[in-house]
Amino acid sequence: MTTSQLREYTVKPGEMAAWIDEWRSRIVPLRLKHGFKVVGAWTVDGTDQFVWIVSYDGSKSFQEADAAYYQSPERKAIDPDPA
Repeated sequence: MTTSQLREYTVKPGEMAAWIDEWRSRIVPLRLKHGFKVVGAWTVDGTDQFVWIVSYDGSKSFQEADAAYYQSPERKAIDPDPA
């Protein structure tokens, strides 16, 4: 069964482009490696909001896969933590 999460972040003013670059280059590939899919991502015009939907449909529960993702050495090595 596919489980999805809607995630919302408030990014520091003036740092959205850098934040998105970091998310695309480091977070997305690592999520994909752990069996997740990025369903969509967008910014909210006139705000510092970044929103995305991540889903998982694997042998583990979403919570188990998410915990494994956050405990992975690759994820722990991302500094500063973007999300």
